[in-house]
Amino acid sequence: MKALTMTKKVKKTIITVLLTIIAAFSAVVFILPTLLTIVNSFMTTSEINANYGSIFSAAAGGSHTYISEKINLKLIPDKVSFDQYKTVLLTSPDYLIKFWNSVILTLPVVIFQTAVAVFASYGFSRVKSRIADAIFMVYIFLMLMPYQVTMVPNYIVAEKLNILDTIWSIILPGIFSPFAVFLLTKVMKRVPSAFYEAAMLDGASEFSIFVNVYIPVCRSAIFSVMVLIFIDYWNMVEQPLVLLSDTTMHPLSVFLSKINTQETGIAFAVAVIYMVPPMLLFLWGEDYLVEGISYSGGVKG
Repeated sequence: MKALTMTKKVKKTIITVLLTIIAAFSAVVFILPTLLTIVNSFMTTSEINANYGSIFSAAAGGSHTYISEKINLKLIPDKVSFDQYKTVLLTSPDYLIKFWNSVILTLPVVIFQTAVAVFASYGFSRVKSRIADAIFMVYIFLMLMPYQVTMVPNYIVAEKLNILDTIWSIILPGIFSPFAVFLLTKVMKRVPSAFYEAAMLDGASEFSIFVNVYIPVCRSAIFSVMVLIFIDYWNMVEQPLVLLSDTTMHPLSVFLSKINTQETGIAFAVAVIYMVPPMLLFLWGEDYLVEGISYSGGVKG
């Protein structure tokens, strides 16, 4: 009996060790690109070209041939250089302008899309009718359509409204995106009806129930939605390229999608700066994000 118990403990220990090794390996694989980006941003241009020059040369020339030259993935620069950051932050204002373009295009979408989604989701969760269900199904169909499908209609509508080549051509469609409505509706429908009935018995108005009952209960889910919206629009490329012909209005994400051999060092520094807002947002609201995802996935607590 003792031998059987020991065998089970050994098997459990082996499984635990193997799972730990797999988890550690997966973590390293996911963290390595970010770590390399940060390290490479402190390398000199000549060192970057020496380590990765053949990759960028092949990409810039449109070549798909096999790269025989050895690529060096270095975690410690031969010489630490701040030239890239000096260029991005001090010498050339174009990069900071594009950074603030990203902020101007993203923040209004995050704030107002969340506001619209919260009100619409509360309505969908409280109204029980076939019309409401049909409208919600339309939201689902729209959410499933990729941006490439709705790109032409968005362009035509923006042109008709005379907002083409303005920030409103990106902000307005973003505000009424169906994704947040779909996600929050699913969460609000899971709020126990007893909460609503108890508040009604206490004489609370509909708006008071919405503000004091539903918003606090769904707070983590709302924050999770805000994070997902921010990441989506912070990294957008197609919308600015299609709707904004003036390149001075493009966000920094468009520049990062057009890396060339003359700007590889700058691109690493810009990428590091570009990662800071999402990382700070995640670190600040990590608990809310995990709780919101757990709640929407059906595991509360």
